[in-house]
Amino acid sequence: MKVVIQRVSEASVTINQKVVSEMNSGVLILLGIEAKDTQDDILWLSKKVANLRIFNDENEVMNRSLLDVEGDAIVVSQFTLQASTKKGNRPSYLKAARPEIAIPLYESFVNQFESDLGKKVGTGEFGADMKISLLNDGPVTIIIDSKNRV
Repeated sequence: MKVVIQRVSEASVTINQKVVSEMNSGVLILLGIEAKDTQDDILWLSKKVANLRIFNDENEVMNRSLLDVEGDAIVVSQFTLQASTKKGNRPSYLKAARPEIAIPLYESFVNQFESDLGKKVGTGEFGADMKISLLNDGPVTIIIDSKNRV
């Protein structure tokens, strides 16, 4: 399971010209699920993201987490994060989980993240053509792969 975390001043998700999620200060999370991912990946990654110290403290040092700043979050499923570009110029998505596996894992991640944050988070719609708007703060962008924990 991979995430791209972007610290944002604001973000929104639009589907068919309708805003389905919007937020102010916090994180936009792009979530890529592969077929081998498990509940263990979800638990580890959710806790890691919630506690990641990427927000400034009073000394302008990134020393506060999303929990500390009580920030908002939007989680968007993005299978293209599992792309392999090792061979040729067309990315391969063979590692990306099929919808019957990915949808329950995506929903489980959202539920776990809401539990870890103690608040509701915004989402996109799995498989939809989404337009993501964001104002990256910093910019701060972090990539985490649950398969690379050590």
